[in-house]
Amino acid sequence: MNTTELRQKDVAGLQVEVKELQKAHFGLRMQRATQQLTNTATLRSTRRAIARAKTILAETIIKQGANK
Repeated sequence: MNTTELRQKDVAGLQVEVKELQKAHFGLRMQRATQQLTNTATLRSTRRAIARAKTILAETIIKQGANK
């Protein structure tokens, strides 16, 4: 999911997205531990997607706090 799609979501939607990404990353880590993971680059991409979603979530929370 790219940044424009993430910026269109509200705080609750972003929190759900972060949780889903964390679950996916956990599953990939377990696959790597059991040597079932063939494409290890997906670990890096999910980790970066989590960081991207968390950053936009923090920006959204700050923006909402400034608007009140």
